[in-house]
Amino acid sequence: MKQPKEGNWFKRHKILTVILGFIVLGVIVSAAGGGSDSNKSARTDSGSSVKTEDKETVAKVGEPARDGKFEFTVKSVTCGKASVGTNQYLTKTAQGQYCLMDLTIKNIGDEKQSLLSSDQKLFNAAGQEYSADDTATMYNSTDTASTWYNDINPGNSVSGVIIFDLPKDQTPVSAELHDSAFSNGVKVNL
Repeated sequence: MKQPKEGNWFKRHKILTVILGFIVLGVIVSAAGGGSDSNKSARTDSGSSVKTEDKETVAKVGEPARDGKFEFTVKSVTCGKASVGTNQYLTKTAQGQYCLMDLTIKNIGDEKQSLLSSDQKLFNAAGQEYSADDTATMYNSTDTASTWYNDINPGNSVSGVIIFDLPKDQTPVSAELHDSAFSNGVKVNL
């Protein structure tokens, strides 16, 4: 006759007990974690859940767009310029064509923020990214309200042009504007 084994199942199967413990813990953590921020559930009037996605903020030319402490308003983008500069000694020639983005930047924060043209980007229809040409932007600046580099105090605004060097056969379709190199940026359709 067989004798019953001593102890309960969990004591006899220690390895399986540990594995089951991890599985149960994983299920609890997953259930408590919820969904990601990009997929949120919303309740309809009938009480059922409907998934909604956060939409990226996109502005158009002439509309204010905010990123961090800055509110950007792109006035226009003009392409096709071969060279820029304020005099014969401070002139720069484009590799392709210069695109000039005329904009106003207002500090909406509560402390000064540094504007850098190198933090701004243009994109073509294929999604290729073009960085600002800092030297061309600096040479083109005729006033103290430079868009190449400027510390902007709270409530103050700066207007000017940031210059990009694009191939002659390309047209920018959007801009991504940043209050700093580490910000998420805001998109403006051109």
